[in-house]
Amino acid sequence: MTTKINRRRFLGTAAAIIGGPAIVTGCVTKSAGRPAPSERVVMGAIGLGWQGPGNLKNFLSNKDVQVVALCDVDQNHLMQTKKMVDDAYGNKDCATYTRFEDLYARGDLDAVSIALPDHWHAIPAIAAAEAGLDIYGEKPLAHTFGEGRAICDAVRHNKRIWQTGSWQRSVENFHRAAELVRNGRIGKVKYIEVGLGQGHTDYAETAGQTAFAPPPPELDYDRWLGPAPDAPYCPARVHKNWRWIMAYGGGTVMDWVGHHLDIAHWAMGLDNSGPETVEGTGVIPGQGLWDSPTDYDCTCTYADGLVIKINSAYPMGTKWVGEHGWLFVTRGRTEAEPQNVLNEVIGENEIRLYHSRDHCGNFIECVRSRKETITPCEVAHRSATVGHLCDIAIYTGRKIRWNPKTEEIIHDPGASEMLSPQYRAPWKLKA
Repeated sequence: MTTKINRRRFLGTAAAIIGGPAIVTGCVTKSAGRPAPSERVVMGAIGLGWQGPGNLKNFLSNKDVQVVALCDVDQNHLMQTKKMVDDAYGNKDCATYTRFEDLYARGDLDAVSIALPDHWHAIPAIAAAEAGLDIYGEKPLAHTFGEGRAICDAVRHNKRIWQTGSWQRSVENFHRAAELVRNGRIGKVKYIEVGLGQGHTDYAETAGQTAFAPPPPELDYDRWLGPAPDAPYCPARVHKNWRWIMAYGGGTVMDWVGHHLDIAHWAMGLDNSGPETVEGTGVIPGQGLWDSPTDYDCTCTYADGLVIKINSAYPMGTKWVGEHGWLFVTRGRTEAEPQNVLNEVIGENEIRLYHSRDHCGNFIECVRSRKETITPCEVAHRSATVGHLCDIAIYTGRKIRWNPKTEEIIHDPGASEMLSPQYRAPWKLKA
């Protein structure tokens, strides 16, 4: 414990000496001069099925990071990723675990990267904060609103650094689009259209594999279920495609709300706010394992009358419609009408949004400096809340009235119950 405290003191002191977080502009390969081991941010990673290894590659490329431990309930994922880490460092030193509690108990970690199914976001994140670790966590922040609030409270109480995987904020065209809108280049924004995708994409190619069977020996299936209701194993239930089942994910709404709705909020200065009413309809499958909405149409109205419409028919991305034109941004593309809006220069005295071009690097710099990341916990919580409210509106068929200050649904006890998780014993939500 003494060593751990001294490491953290060193990291904070070093950041103060160099003047705070200089945002890393690109990944640094291992061939570059690496700091001494005592000066690196020591990391572990939990969840290695899909997004986890992608995030891990970025951390492995950072000369200021040393990845020492991995955790996953699937032995295939675990050993494949161990090989990736060992190959990166040229040794066999990376430790492996199947329980995140054992990884935390090492006592030598500074930070952890968590990339688990949505229903497993809260418990390990809160435990990490209580263990004194800084956290890079995937979007959406949590499976339910109540879990998201509990994560934020734990991060704040334990004074942890949090970065959400809403990495579009660290990409140039999203950053520039948000600054143009924030500085009034299309006039006052009348409404926003947000496209989050539709249908059920068969990412794992297991759509037809719904026959119940014993789980494969490499997978600790009971642990994979964790706090979710008990359910028989089938391939279509687990890796990658879990997101189409409401017990584990939230469909396309929750899968993408932490990206394109997050950018909509950023441009409008709504990072600490939320809608006052949410209405929504959706197409919910009448049969089959995948039960999340395949299509949806939601309207979120904010305090000043601003309307954000979230519709599965919209193209993926964010479109602000203002008094003097519109601006649309998505991955790899920005459009505007009039087109000369895209040539506008943001002046020195205008609003400048947080600048980062390396999302994982920004997290590591903030671990050192103890300054806030570009997508901190509370911001991710506000973005995810909109998705939670949309799903609640769709499934209840009712207009949801929301108080963004107290974070409560008004005069609808049935809908309010849907804000909190229902855990399978013996799992409990701690805050």
